[in-house]
Amino acid sequence: MQNFDAIIIGTGQAGPPLAARLVEAGMNVAIIERKFFGGTCVNTGCIPTKTLVASAYAASIARRAGEFGLRITGDIAVDMKAVKARKDAISGQSRMAVERWMRGLKSCTVYLGHARFLSSREIAVGDQVLTSERVFINAGGRASIPPFPGLEEVKYLTNSSMMQIDSLPEHLVIVGGSYVGLEFAQIYRRFGCAVTVVEMQPRLIAREDEDVSDDVAKILEQEGINIRLSAKCLSVARHDDGISVTVDCAAGPPQVSGSHLLLAVGRRPNTDDLGLDKAGLTVDEHGYIVVDDQLRTNVPGIWALGDCNGKGAFTHTSYNDFEIVASNLLDNDRRTIADRISAYALYIDPPLGRAGMTERQVRERNKPALVAKRPMTKVGRAVEKGEARGFMKMLVDAGDKHILGASILGVGGDEAIHSVLDLMYAGSPYTILQRAMHIHPTVSELLPTMMDELKPLV
Repeated sequence: MQNFDAIIIGTGQAGPPLAARLVEAGMNVAIIERKFFGGTCVNTGCIPTKTLVASAYAASIARRAGEFGLRITGDIAVDMKAVKARKDAISGQSRMAVERWMRGLKSCTVYLGHARFLSSREIAVGDQVLTSERVFINAGGRASIPPFPGLEEVKYLTNSSMMQIDSLPEHLVIVGGSYVGLEFAQIYRRFGCAVTVVEMQPRLIAREDEDVSDDVAKILEQEGINIRLSAKCLSVARHDDGISVTVDCAAGPPQVSGSHLLLAVGRRPNTDDLGLDKAGLTVDEHGYIVVDDQLRTNVPGIWALGDCNGKGAFTHTSYNDFEIVASNLLDNDRRTIADRISAYALYIDPPLGRAGMTERQVRERNKPALVAKRPMTKVGRAVEKGEARGFMKMLVDAGDKHILGASILGVGGDEAIHSVLDLMYAGSPYTILQRAMHIHPTVSELLPTMMDELKPLV
């Protein structure tokens, strides 16, 4: 039995920086990883998928070369083995960097293996038992596997197993029309595959506003992606050429067939095999560890950070969890989850950058609000780049003039959204942005112009 000042379970985006801060504060730290250093982001999420997005973008631009006055002779061929090798190299470098960082920390011991609570202060890793008065859980999450009849007899893919694909599916069927599913849909369509998205809701990415969902659907359909909406998956089956999905739908054929099946219907936390009951930890009905605004669990001395706490499913929320815990624990700086503003992106091309409330949420406030909207066809930078799809939308409180939310679906939207987000964090009125002088030609320069176009939201 070995005692530590702190034990960290998992090396996702919160665990490693927290280990570094605790070591810096003079603590003797143990960090446990059962598989790959870096968590979802480094291994099966942000870094590898955005590397694939970049390859798909290059293929798309090459095919459109004629629009820019360029001549490319011959077909544009995608070498999937080379694409995967590039993705693996970039992801691998990040994974090894995290491991080197942890192993290089003074007074930090790395344990490889599966962690299980024996009590609220004891954790088993293999045949070793570690003890501490401070335990931080950063166990992450994984793809949810729905109980579709016939699924046990079918080979299917998730966001994780998609990382091993080194050949091109003839026809990729994706069950789930939200963020993960749509990114893979466009990637593989641009690689030359036939792609069908099956979504049970009446529109894609249902948490977004209808105009956002509609424009995203148009963008994907223009690229040849078949989208089946209001199509609830009933069962799956094998056939000679691959798989088939039977759907309950209002329109279209009741069966979707393809060569490969990707399940992208949500995520679940990696909490079911940690022995949380032995520690007396409370989880909700979905398996997420219940925490307060400072990431503290119901058991004193145990914190839960990242995807396993249900307070955010992004790399940036996980890292912010680390910042909150470190500030409260080490800096006497009270920070809470309530301080942060919802912000994220959908990395199709063009990307969707989001901050704050949706229009639907603003309407539900039942308070006077203002709205401005501008198509990307009226953004010079987008037109010059030949990427004028999408729009920008801003929502403002009519009383205090604070920005309530924004959606930027368009080239550079994932970067331009930060001008809005920073102003929201500053608690400043939109007039500050309205009077700002931005650089021309950029996407961001149209944000001040949009402030001149605000009208009552009716």
